[in-house]
Amino acid sequence: MLAERPPMGWNSWNTFGKEINELLIRETADAMVSEGYRDAGYEYVIIDDCWSLKERVDGKLVPDPALFPGGMEALSEYIHSRGLKFGMYSCAGFKTCAGYPSSYGHEFEDAKQFAAWGVDYLKYDYCNFPNSANTKNAYLTMAAALRCSGRDILFAACNWGEKEPSRWMRSHGAHTYRSTGDIFDVPKSYIDIFESQLGNVEGNAPGCFNDMDMLVCGMRGRGNVGLGGCTDDQYLQHFAMWALMGSPLIIGTDIRNADGPTKSILQNPGLIAINQDEECRPPFTLRQQFQSKEACTLVKLLKGNRLALGLFNLRQDSEDDITFVVSLDDLGIHSESGKALHLTDAVTGEDMGEVKDGLHLRLASQKTKVLLGEIVDG
Repeated sequence: MLAERPPMGWNSWNTFGKEINELLIRETADAMVSEGYRDAGYEYVIIDDCWSLKERVDGKLVPDPALFPGGMEALSEYIHSRGLKFGMYSCAGFKTCAGYPSSYGHEFEDAKQFAAWGVDYLKYDYCNFPNSANTKNAYLTMAAALRCSGRDILFAACNWGEKEPSRWMRSHGAHTYRSTGDIFDVPKSYIDIFESQLGNVEGNAPGCFNDMDMLVCGMRGRGNVGLGGCTDDQYLQHFAMWALMGSPLIIGTDIRNADGPTKSILQNPGLIAINQDEECRPPFTLRQQFQSKEACTLVKLLKGNRLALGLFNLRQDSEDDITFVVSLDDLGIHSESGKALHLTDAVTGEDMGEVKDGLHLRLASQKTKVLLGEIVDG
């Protein structure tokens, strides 16, 4: 099965936009290996928009020879030789978002071309979509084309949440679906996306996942979607949110020169393990009486007798702490059960000991705590 777990990889758009070329992609594939991202679980190297000539040639999409002189098949072979997978971009409209030729009306021939190039992942955007066309049928058509291409290609549908894709993308063949508008490198952007999707992840399961857009961790205000940037605490919060929500983890920063804190966040084994847990259960939200609306608590059941508990202080403009109160009853562990919860800090690996009835935890503004809990005899 494709997309047994949320896909992990890197995409060119957030940092580079249209400033892409063959050397950049090869160097990024090399960095995926040498900098430890492949070993951490990241496998897709994805070229976004602006890779082709401005017009089709003999009805076919053609890579811009000035940017990709070796061609896509050779680039694909290089990426595969590094133990990685190759991703590309097209669009359901008559032009891509940047005005390049798209796949509307060309789905089957383009899918065959992608397969011939060795493509393993297709991001399929939604710009310039005709008003008279049918959104659901457009994504169904490309799903069918990919299935008929002769190659297993993960179908990453990207229609920004239009037409409520959580209600139909799985049945129409997508492996992931974008549920929001574009992310930007500021705290408000990732928090708004997170809050908008708290009630929209119940359908996450092997085979199809809600995509909350690419990660901005480590961009620091630079690049194509870089605005004000975020602090390391905010980048950690952003990554932890995506991990617990079961979103694909697609890096957007330039990993060739990522700093130490960025690598530590993006390669954190505890958070990645939560995201990649084989049961792929979506989280549920705990709402405590009298607690600030800026306090969010997520619970994600993991394989076996384990769970992940994510505590998020969403205050960005206030230095006030928030006290989180979590009753074990709300985790399905009643006080009369004779059970306790053994906690470990998912980010640091620190043993936090056992709790029986519940826990109180105080977090400063912008801070996040993710705990792994194992149900044990109390």
